[in-house]
Amino acid sequence: MGNWNSTQYMKFQKERTQPAMDLAARIDFDVPKQILDIGCGPGNSSAVVKSRFPKSEVLGVDYSDDMLERAGKDYPDISFRQLDISKDDWELEQKYDIVFSSACFQWVPNHKIILTKCMDILKPGGKLAVHIPINFKEPIHKIIYEVASRNRWSKMFPNPREFYALEIEEYYDILAEISADFDIWTTTYYHRMRSHNEIIEWYKGTGLTPYLSILNDKEKNEFIEEILYEVKRKYECRKNGEVILRFPRLFFIATKG
Repeated sequence: MGNWNSTQYMKFQKERTQPAMDLAARIDFDVPKQILDIGCGPGNSSAVVKSRFPKSEVLGVDYSDDMLERAGKDYPDISFRQLDISKDDWELEQKYDIVFSSACFQWVPNHKIILTKCMDILKPGGKLAVHIPINFKEPIHKIIYEVASRNRWSKMFPNPREFYALEIEEYYDILAEISADFDIWTTTYYHRMRSHNEIIEWYKGTGLTPYLSILNDKEKNEFIEEILYEVKRKYECRKNGEVILRFPRLFFIATKG
């Protein structure tokens, strides 16, 4: 997954946080006591659920030291700890009223196993609320993959990034099997980028991380220049000079019986 940089990630804090806000707003639960935020990153999603349910105890978990350090500094009223859900043996000691996750699961495999474990750590009647980006068919990801596959770069990236998001119908079948009830929906966001360079800056904080983390500074600049050239070809400037970054996202909320 690469080495995450919380400062780079939070350059687009408003845009990255909005899906978590939209998901939290749809959770129907009076007064949850304990909430778990899986893949909390720099803590912005944990802050969202804490704001939505201010009387709750919120625990944010993530595998990145850098993200957790930033979260602890920015949100001292929320608890954070390290946890890597990509490992099969992850466990938590208690049960939760809500398990929340925003923009995490696309980075890890075995979603049926993970979702089942999430349901297992819910109390009866608890809610599993998840947001997963499903933008892997958008031009930017095709560009990154194409550039990474070129002769210059392919030896450096023998294992290109995998997208672990399932098809919507697969999530439907999993949730129908493991939950008492669920809602599933998609929303496409149209993020305003002031320039093509802003698209690069966005993805330096996420999708480019696995690639940039293994390059030296000179190689990083050259790799990014090749991607930027293709981005300028694929993303048309609007009349005001801005660029639209289209971003489909999947949401679901499931209830434990």
